[in-house]
Amino acid sequence: MLEIQRIRNEKDAIAAGLKKRNLDALPVLDEILEVDAQWRSLKGELDQLGAESNKLAKEIGGLFKEGKVEEANAAKSKTAEIKSREQEVKQKVADLEQQITELLYTLPNVPKEIVPAGSSENDNEVVEEVGSKADIAENALPHWELTEKYGLIDFELGVKVTGSGFPIYKGKGAKLQRALINFFLAEAERGGYEEFIPPLVVNEASGYGTGQLPDKEGQMYHVGVDDLYLIPTAEVPLTNMYRDVILPTEDFSVKITGYTPCFRREAGSYGKDVRGLNRLHQFDKVELVRIEHPDRSDAALTDMVNHVKGLLEKLGLHYRILRLCGGDLGFTSAITYDFEVYSAAQGRWLEVSSVSNFETFQANRLKLRYKSADKKTQLCHTLNGSALALPRIMAALLENNQTENGIIIPEVLHSFTGFDRID
Repeated sequence: MLEIQRIRNEKDAIAAGLKKRNLDALPVLDEILEVDAQWRSLKGELDQLGAESNKLAKEIGGLFKEGKVEEANAAKSKTAEIKSREQEVKQKVADLEQQITELLYTLPNVPKEIVPAGSSENDNEVVEEVGSKADIAENALPHWELTEKYGLIDFELGVKVTGSGFPIYKGKGAKLQRALINFFLAEAERGGYEEFIPPLVVNEASGYGTGQLPDKEGQMYHVGVDDLYLIPTAEVPLTNMYRDVILPTEDFSVKITGYTPCFRREAGSYGKDVRGLNRLHQFDKVELVRIEHPDRSDAALTDMVNHVKGLLEKLGLHYRILRLCGGDLGFTSAITYDFEVYSAAQGRWLEVSSVSNFETFQANRLKLRYKSADKKTQLCHTLNGSALALPRIMAALLENNQTENGIIIPEVLHSFTGFDRID
């Protein structure tokens, strides 16, 4: 959520930044400032009424002691009038605060200056490409045929048990999935991240805290009876562990990780591009979350990007990094780098990770702050990144490493799988 003080001071700059998202934000910004002006006026009146009430309360006691009963009763009567007006103004102030909050919820984060303008994924910038296309046979199979051939994943059984988008992994497919999770967690530990196992459902406050609500409400599974949401990513519970927290000093760098299943409704996703593992309603992912001092968050973002690069290089996958344009940027992000691996059998790029800096946008919602050297509370910066999402990594590994004699497992996974090939 954008900070109201920032809107007061930088309205035109914010409007210009949001144009990168193809959003004309001026009407909403002007409405926010108009409501804010009303709020500040009434807040001033409320403070004045409170001071006047306190002053009269002190005077009343003195008047009674001096025997000035009539004057004391007059003061009490005036106090009652003030209290009545105070309650009326207090309710108006609360209503205006809620109105401002609801307006702020409609505005996405302001893209950083380096983020390119653009309207869709076609305008994203390729920052780097590493590796080359896998040398596979012309008749190479896509992963949904490989998993059937070698008995790794049963998509139809998942449909029977739950529905489309909920595959059942089995045999070496299940072991490879578990091996990838353990490999990603081991690498996160090597990178200095502390591991957590968070809940798989969160309350509404957590959804609002990291920005999934109200923006992505339709994409989340909602448990109506308990008013809880299945997590779309471990980012939500991990980051919300620090909701309403004030870190005691400015000397901090919080690095946490967690593996979870993730649940996304992905309404309206159909067609060949979402076949097999390409788009699921339930999938596994290892997530990285960081909470950083504003002066150090850019360096933290670079470190996270390098961490994901290291994972893909150890797996021997051909990948590229995209800097997302304003039109493709997530609602809460100030800057995002997407990682895509190349699927030689499908002949297309598959997104496997997003690494983002949210700056103060989430922290403002979360009330996540730190105490600076001068003892003032300041908003932290939050970041997160997939390290990595499993389905498309699995798809790329199976497709790119297929041979006439089976599927070769990358050497870095041998100690986790217990086997070096699938045949």
